[in-house]
Amino acid sequence: MIATLPPVILASQSPRRHSLLREVIAAFDVVPSDATEIHDRSLGPRRLCEINAQRKAFAVAACHPDHLVIGADTLVFLDGEPLGKPADLEAAKAMLRRLSDRAHEVVTGVCLIHKNAARVRLLSESTRVKFRSLTEGDITEYLARVEVLDKAGAYALQEEGHRIVAAVEGSHSNVVGLPVEALRRALERWNEPVDPATSSVAAPEPPHR
Repeated sequence: MIATLPPVILASQSPRRHSLLREVIAAFDVVPSDATEIHDRSLGPRRLCEINAQRKAFAVAACHPDHLVIGADTLVFLDGEPLGKPADLEAAKAMLRRLSDRAHEVVTGVCLIHKNAARVRLLSESTRVKFRSLTEGDITEYLARVEVLDKAGAYALQEEGHRIVAAVEGSHSNVVGLPVEALRRALERWNEPVDPATSSVAAPEPPHR
């Protein structure tokens, strides 16, 4: 059972994250973050997504210091390379061709911050996804059915995912955009004492050039 929480803000305009967070808590506000995401593969998948989530949460927390702000960032990684949102349909087709008949990693980083309480929690979840072997016809049909330009890796597990995905190992909700199970555990433990050495409100790392 989740203990009493301060007012919660989700720092995301994603309808998928809205729906997933409602599986954990009933009431929260939405304040989209304008933080700039980074895509530095040298950081490693989990750290990269955690930093992006932290940047998003901190940007909103600066204006809402009495709220518990939740920021999240989801990326698809193929051979360690982060695949973000495609710029256009041609880029989406290229991404799906690369993912075809291969396994990749989907990582979501989550940051919980309450600025005035000087509390920060970071977590990340990784899920392995195996794609079917896709023909050009399969890719064209999928893109005709699903709007992918706002989705990392140019696909959505929850939208016609059976057409392109062969298997999922790990959290399904993580692939959609929020690791519900891990987030629920973090919120259940939010009011527990924390080690000051592992909870800091220092600003997140700047973009890597």
